[in-house]
Amino acid sequence: DEPFGALDPFTRDDLNEELQRTWLATGKTVLFITHSISEAVYLSDRVVVMSRNPGGIAAVIPIELERPRGLAVRETEAFAGYVSQIRQIFRELGIYRG
Repeated sequence: DEPFGALDPFTRDDLNEELQRTWLATGKTVLFITHSISEAVYLSDRVVVMSRNPGGIAAVIPIELERPRGLAVRETEAFAGYVSQIRQIFRELGIYRG
């Protein structure tokens, strides 16, 4: 659960890139749990949003961004669109009010 949560932003970015390289090289399935929407979009081929009490799958959002992804992808309209879509799901679930 949140393996990169306690890291400074620069180290977290480095490890996100390393995780992506490792995943691309091995092709192994990775289940990555994070509370960071941006991190989820950056790392994922699909983001699974969970509801609370009782926990369940509220939505599955396919992320269709080219791989390999550089950190600059976070500045694109497509990336921002995915982040916005996921935030909206959290709003509808009453989890996020921003």
